[in-house]
Amino acid sequence: MEEPKKEVYIRDFFKAGVILKGVNGLLEIFVGALLLFSGTLTGVADFFIQNELVEDPHDFVANFFQNVLPLLSAKVALFGAIYLISHGLIKVFLIFHLLKNKLWSYPASIVFLFLFIVYQLYRFILTGSIWMAFLTIFDLILISLIWHEYQYVKVHQTLP
Repeated sequence: MEEPKKEVYIRDFFKAGVILKGVNGLLEIFVGALLLFSGTLTGVADFFIQNELVEDPHDFVANFFQNVLPLLSAKVALFGAIYLISHGLIKVFLIFHLLKNKLWSYPASIVFLFLFIVYQLYRFILTGSIWMAFLTIFDLILISLIWHEYQYVKVHQTLP
């Protein structure tokens, strides 16, 4: 029996959202690993900052990062590395199992996304970051897609 078009679109959005979240998790692992070697991160950032400052010595963003990077202490870098790597590993682990249609991974993903949303809302309240608001909205949409997919998979895995 062929699925209705609406269902196909919803499942496609689910897969796209989950893959985006997985890519985000891989990037977090990568950046976290760079933070473990904060000298490397500072060197790479310095390279790009210097090139930007050569083009425009008054570039606000480049000047900001040039002043902030030296303040990155070893403790802050270690906390950031541990946070990003663990956050990324959890995401990648859950995404892998969602794409394999493991039933336990749907509720687990919803719980972890909800916890991430709580933290993102806390950060949004502190900073007013539009990025945090966007990420929270994306995660809320993803939770609804995961829930929908969970209901779909439960029904179709139990059918003969």
